[in-house]
Amino acid sequence: MKIKKGLKIAGITLGILILLLAVTPLLFKDKITALIKENINENINAKVDFKDMDISLLSGFPKARVSLNEISVINLSPFEGDTLFYADEVSVKMGIGELFKGSGMQISSFAVDKANVNILVNSEGKANYDIAKETGSTDNSKEGAAEGEDFSFSVQQYAIRDSRISYMDEEGKMQFVMDEFNHSGSGDLSLTKSELKTKTNALVSFVMDSTAYVSKNRVDLNAVIGIDLEKNRYSFLDNTLLLNQLPLVFDGYVQLNDNSQEVDVTFNTPSSDFKNFLAVIPEAYSSNIDNVQTTGNFEVKGKVKGVVDDTHIPTFDIKIASDNASFKYPDLPKSVSDIKLATEIVNKTGLAKDTYVDIQKLSFRIDQDVFNANARLNNVTENMHVNARIDGKLNLANLSRAYPFPMKEELSGILVADITTAFDMASIENQKYENTRNSGTVDLTGFTYASAEMANPVSISKANVTFNPATVKLNTFQAKTGQTDLNATGTINNLMGFMFNKENIEGNFTLSSDTFSLNDFMVAEAEGEGTPEGGSEKPGTGEKSDAKTEEKIKIPSFLDCTVDASANTVIYDNLKLKNVKGTLIIRDEKATLKNLRSDVFNGQLAINGDVSTKEATPTFNMKMDISNFDIAESFQGLDLLKALTPIAGILEGKLNTDLSLSGNLNDDLTPVLTSVSGDALAEVLTSGIDTGNSKLLSGLTSNLSFLDVNKLNLKDIKTHLSFDNGKVNVKPFHIKYQDIDIEVAGSHGFDKTMAYKATFNVPAKYLGKEASNLLAQLNEKEKEEMTVPVTATIGGTYTSPSVSTDMKSAVTALTQQLIARQKDKLVGQGKDAVGNALGNLLGGKSKDSTATDTTAAKKQESVKEAAKDVLQGLFGKKKKDTTN
Repeated sequence: MKIKKGLKIAGITLGILILLLAVTPLLFKDKITALIKENINENINAKVDFKDMDISLLSGFPKARVSLNEISVINLSPFEGDTLFYADEVSVKMGIGELFKGSGMQISSFAVDKANVNILVNSEGKANYDIAKETGSTDNSKEGAAEGEDFSFSVQQYAIRDSRISYMDEEGKMQFVMDEFNHSGSGDLSLTKSELKTKTNALVSFVMDSTAYVSKNRVDLNAVIGIDLEKNRYSFLDNTLLLNQLPLVFDGYVQLNDNSQEVDVTFNTPSSDFKNFLAVIPEAYSSNIDNVQTTGNFEVKGKVKGVVDDTHIPTFDIKIASDNASFKYPDLPKSVSDIKLATEIVNKTGLAKDTYVDIQKLSFRIDQDVFNANARLNNVTENMHVNARIDGKLNLANLSRAYPFPMKEELSGILVADITTAFDMASIENQKYENTRNSGTVDLTGFTYASAEMANPVSISKANVTFNPATVKLNTFQAKTGQTDLNATGTINNLMGFMFNKENIEGNFTLSSDTFSLNDFMVAEAEGEGTPEGGSEKPGTGEKSDAKTEEKIKIPSFLDCTVDASANTVIYDNLKLKNVKGTLIIRDEKATLKNLRSDVFNGQLAINGDVSTKEATPTFNMKMDISNFDIAESFQGLDLLKALTPIAGILEGKLNTDLSLSGNLNDDLTPVLTSVSGDALAEVLTSGIDTGNSKLLSGLTSNLSFLDVNKLNLKDIKTHLSFDNGKVNVKPFHIKYQDIDIEVAGSHGFDKTMAYKATFNVPAKYLGKEASNLLAQLNEKEKEEMTVPVTATIGGTYTSPSVSTDMKSAVTALTQQLIARQKDKLVGQGKDAVGNALGNLLGGKSKDSTATDTTAAKKQESVKEAAKDVLQGLFGKKKKDTTN
């Protein structure tokens, strides 16, 4: 019984303990959260926040695990708003009892997951990581000691996983980045002397003065570090570094002093095999080097020793050497031989500005082609001075036959270079190119290059460049791609600035071509690249098409040049322009045309304006002077003219117009018609009408039976057009049909809808014998002068027009004109005379008539019906019954 009772008590006690372990985090979570935030806020000048805190007593018993989720550290002034640190999770482990201490917590391990650390030193030398608050001096040493006892680290292991660390020094123009950074260590750091075993791997990048010396190179380091906390010395005991696939071993130490660090490290390659050289090249380019046949040596050795403080860096001497080496990949036909390399990277003073790189020799041979180079770079950290020489010949096709370059298309051609250059970066940055010294020539013949980014392969039959102190002169450039042939000469003013200072290419060129086809420079994009939804727009409409690809033309952003161009034929889509001459200015992703002239459609075209592809939607702004365009040809070739003046498509003859327009462009630089705005003054010189090709003319003749469209006089038509928001407004203009004046005005849309009115002023003489009763009392001159206005309303679309006339209004107008004419003639003859005349006109009513008013009204209505019959006969189908 006692045993059962004891087990029962033990079970209850264990249950209570488990319950306490589960409930305690909830009870003390707020206290711990407040304690963490209180300590942070009291010690740093930054805004710290985290989404949540988790405390677990059971999962790591007898250790407690505390984690902060989505923790961030945001800088205050002068880096206000910048993120210094962010991590998905930061966790620590400690004894459960440590949770209940107000101070003196001991942390045994910690881990950081998916951190992003951004360290920045601005141009004034201030660092964003300097966020610790200054502690005031105190005479109470016990209080000072107590302040340092809030936390103590007895770390046995730690880990930083899948993180990124970036260091940017604006003052030194330097950036160091570690991507995919993983680091872990284990050891008892609570001891005065201990050993820490670490593993590190990352992708390392290093940029200085806009030059990328290392770009995402893989680094793996296994290191055993001896730690002496009393001396603050960290010794490298057993260490192996892999830079890409190049192994390095090193030893030495780093000692931390109050205001400086002392460094003494040596390193070298463990072997001298030339494969070491191939191993230092990134794996994406070096491929598998295990089966590569090599001869000769490649060695790297160096020593770094000295003090690091605000003024000094350690002195160093690094030597890289290879002599009479060669390599051949088993799957490639060519080998690279006679490889010689001698390079030193040295600093003898401990001052960063005195660092220099001396490439005494770099040479190799492929077949019989030998390439040589040497260079010296002085003062690399402040104002780097460069002296270099390149002398050699290369068959470009042999490069990919000797080395596995990751290229989809092979190069070809012979490159011969003999160049000497000397410059300093300050002169380049300040555009003082007169301080540079360049001389030599480069010749390229038989060069061919093909790429998915180009519609056709580019073949350069001959190119010759001369390097002068201030400029680079293009003496000869002969090339062909697709249908296009190019001949160019010119001058580049800032090649050094483009290469080293991220400047745009500035130059002036003369370009000539027998045939220049813009289609040769259009590239089909994959579905989804042209528009957000993956579709494309139908050229000229702004509507989506179902095409899987879309041709896109972009004006290069790095060009800042002026081109005087001429071409016998320029092909744009299905349009051919002849004798093209003009000036093209390319700057800021905009192409500006000045005085561009061309023969096209048996006439002349002059253009001034610009096209910009800088924004997501390309735009254009043009002024065009069109002279003597053949109307039929131009309307077959230009959708824009069809949209602006669709009726002109049925005309035969010449077109003159001054056209100003602007709007958006599709990716292939055809206009989005619904966005076009502007105006035009158009003159049409017609020689005929294509009557069989217009439903609009058919609609007019069916409503106006007297109209013979072949007799319309459309010569010398002038009108003013304005267009905006997808609509073309046409100011009133006049045309003639025999001696009938026709006034036309209205508008149409780029969606092919029409809203026009054509007012016909028809002379009364055309009414003939059917109107004799109405016109009997008028003389011949009066009959000539009297006209009847009839308005034809034109709606619908180009392909399905609708035409209607205002017949009722015309009847009323005719009757009122006749009555008004008679009243005016008899106004001086008295009331009875006017009454008798009107009675005769309207059916014979006179002063002495015994007919009733009802009879007179019926006769007047009969007159109106007669007039209506006359007009319907004129503007529509005649009635069979004409007895009235």
